[in-house]
Amino acid sequence: MGLTDRDVYLFREGTQFSAHRFMGAHVGGPDAGTGFRVWAPNARGVSLIGDFNDWAPSAAHRLRLRDDGSGIWELRLPTPGPGARYKYRIETTAGERFDKGDPYAFCSEAAPGTASVVWDLDYDWGDATWMAGRAAANAPSAPISIDEVHLGSWRRPGEGRLDYRAIAEALADHVTALGFTHVELLPVMEHPFYGSWGYQITSFFAPSARYGTPQDFMAFVDLLHQRGIGVILDWVPSHFPEDGHGLVYFDGTHLYEHADPRQGFQPEWNSLVFNYGRAEVRDFLGSSALFWLEHYHVDGLRVDAVASMLYLDYSRAPGAWIPNRHGGNENLDAIAFLRALNEAVGRAHPDTLTIAEESTAWPQVSRPAYRGGLGFGLKWNMGWMHDTLAYFREDPLYRKYHHDRLCFSFWYAFSENFVLPLSHDEVVYGKGSLLARMPGDAWQQFANLRALYGLMWAHPGKKLLFMGGEFAQRSEWRHEEELHWALLDAPSHAGVLRWVHDLNAFYRAQPALHRIDFASEGFEWIDGRDAEHSVIAFLRKADDPTETVLVVCNLTPVPRENYRLGVPAGGIWYERLNSDALPYGGSGCGNGGAVDAVPLPAHGRYQSLNLTLPPLATLYLTRA
Repeated sequence: MGLTDRDVYLFREGTQFSAHRFMGAHVGGPDAGTGFRVWAPNARGVSLIGDFNDWAPSAAHRLRLRDDGSGIWELRLPTPGPGARYKYRIETTAGERFDKGDPYAFCSEAAPGTASVVWDLDYDWGDATWMAGRAAANAPSAPISIDEVHLGSWRRPGEGRLDYRAIAEALADHVTALGFTHVELLPVMEHPFYGSWGYQITSFFAPSARYGTPQDFMAFVDLLHQRGIGVILDWVPSHFPEDGHGLVYFDGTHLYEHADPRQGFQPEWNSLVFNYGRAEVRDFLGSSALFWLEHYHVDGLRVDAVASMLYLDYSRAPGAWIPNRHGGNENLDAIAFLRALNEAVGRAHPDTLTIAEESTAWPQVSRPAYRGGLGFGLKWNMGWMHDTLAYFREDPLYRKYHHDRLCFSFWYAFSENFVLPLSHDEVVYGKGSLLARMPGDAWQQFANLRALYGLMWAHPGKKLLFMGGEFAQRSEWRHEEELHWALLDAPSHAGVLRWVHDLNAFYRAQPALHRIDFASEGFEWIDGRDAEHSVIAFLRKADDPTETVLVVCNLTPVPRENYRLGVPAGGIWYERLNSDALPYGGSGCGNGGAVDAVPLPAHGRYQSLNLTLPPLATLYLTRA
């Protein structure tokens, strides 16, 4: 693609966010052949090497430095064409030579190979119906229930891995059967170390060749869209690894990263931090984000480790970081970049989502940039996750002393547009599975987990559950083995799967559970103070009062009969879901399907229900 003066101006300004249209390797054009461009402003020389010249540069394969001050080197050749492997040989001013992959490569060689691959991204999409209607599927008022998936370990035939197309068929069947609305993939961008789960990226524009070609991944997204399933990608603009063929010390200088390790090295992940103050780096990252939305039709980006971007002292010891120009610990360049990124996504793809994994109390993460926010559409509610799991780990005998952990998240539930995550991070590093962290004997563990899911699906906010959680995998996740699908032969595990299916179905069908997720008008306490019995009761509400859902949780193993709760209206209240029902593996305790409200005041209301609360269970009731 041709490079205009305006393109160069915006690239150097850091506001282009479409640099992938002219950087990297591009096949075709007015004179055919393949054009190459790479940003290496401090290099003495750049040559193209690959399998087309036996990885030995010649005069014909030397790139020319543009004379416009952009630092861009370029070359057009009649060959190589699609499928050719290549790298850039960088000659530094100090006389060093490095062989680097193309930062903008659309395709990479399968690991352990590290070459970039010339590729054409043509694809005949079949998802027009989804694309035309996805604004509604991603709307704040929509039911959004996300199945988080690691492609390499979801299913594995023997020692191998399924490719993108095979995974798509099987995953679409599974997600559709369970009623999830979206899948979220751990990073699919090329990463040399499989054990990083994709979080140590070296190719920010190339899907991992472990599972197939770029077109194979397009077919993956296409098929899920045709089945009515949204696709969200994990995206990592916070750091990158030190692999020699990657971005580190790219042109003989600290080009993409800060030179000072107090700014440029992230000790928690042993990786390097992007220099957000450099315009071309911002353009590189912003272009990567928009590239996946544009060329792969993905429906959202979950931005990893946002807190590490926002704070200069993130995971650093005192004195091991450099304050900003005001003396504070805020990374002003990263803040400006995130705002610009979200505004750019909003302009170009307003029907998509950006989701922040932000683990602190940074204000207004999911509020518009023009109002002082960061501009994300959604934010992971890490506080809810920590408090809720801490509560459920407690022996029910002592939960009454920790009632505040159960209730606290409701008080700030509307300060952001939240996603409730039970993610991969909660089932690794010796934490055990969700099931294993529940107290009590086996029956109580399953009952606790079902009650937790019932509470989660009723709590304000969108939902995310990591794969395996839907059938209560007993051991923690291991990326080198597939999920333990054989557990579904056991009734207790199959019961959890059925419970998740029924939760998703009810969640999607009931406007009260999703329509007003981000405003206090969609929630009302009945009683959040019964710590003695470890019981909470609340309403989820929609615009129509007749659609109100009553949610009651009894989080002790003691059935409670004649438990009176005030309700907003008389008549019959139907027990719509009960996590203690026999089909889910429960004891079958409940209310016979329905309860009549009587004119007996309770909890400040004129009508009340006399309920039987099953042990370690969540109930959903609706009016006739």
